[in-house]
Amino acid sequence: MIAWACHKLARMTRLLAFDTSTEVMSLALVQPASTLLFEGEGGAQASARLIPELLALLARGGCTLAALDAIAFGQGPGAFTGLRSACSVAQGLALGAGKPVLPLDSLLLVAQDALDTLAPGAAAFEAWVAMDARMDEVYAAEYRWTDGRWQVLTPPALCRAEALNAQWSLRPPAVVAGSALPAFGERLQFGAARCLPATRSRAAALARLAPAAWRDGAAVDAALALPVYLRDKVAQTTAEREAARAGAT
Repeated sequence: MIAWACHKLARMTRLLAFDTSTEVMSLALVQPASTLLFEGEGGAQASARLIPELLALLARGGCTLAALDAIAFGQGPGAFTGLRSACSVAQGLALGAGKPVLPLDSLLLVAQDALDTLAPGAAAFEAWVAMDARMDEVYAAEYRWTDGRWQVLTPPALCRAEALNAQWSLRPPAVVAGSALPAFGERLQFGAARCLPATRSRAAALARLAPAAWRDGAAVDAALALPVYLRDKVAQTTAEREAARAGAT
């Protein structure tokens, strides 16, 4: 860690960052003179497309793996296959190049996008992130932006809409962002909160969060990188799917 921190101070930073926790595959290459972004189809395609797209982005930026300071990846929560792909690719590339990794909170990407969209340049900002976790559940977390840094007010959790509503009834949110808004509709009771159902650019959020994580000393050895699943069970039985559909009607 000390060697990485000294190297960070010695020159400008070069970071490769990616996230495949949703149906969107998001990539960012941050360099002193430029930032390159890419977004494309993720989901089941992420495991096959991720490495070729990363190498293509490096080629566009005239950068090599050896020139990077670190490799950042969205560690979740999110889709099981996407998280597994992102973590394994980050570890493989980082181990091969002798670089550290920066695990990034995938829900915080949505909060960063909400800040950039609704309150760019704000000194203070609070937002709940509510992402559709399928199986009639929500990935939810609460964040605060202050003094140029993000704070986690409520850590990422997997919950039902009813549990989230109960929490919001005690302290109504000011902003709610994420895919659970259109997925759950009126079942989510967020009062007068400003809503942002669609994320404008996860890649742009990556380009902001990765350098911040590097500056804050969040780099870890590649062997220590782990995804955040939150859910042990990743599939429903036929009976469970039918019960969920009946409950939604």
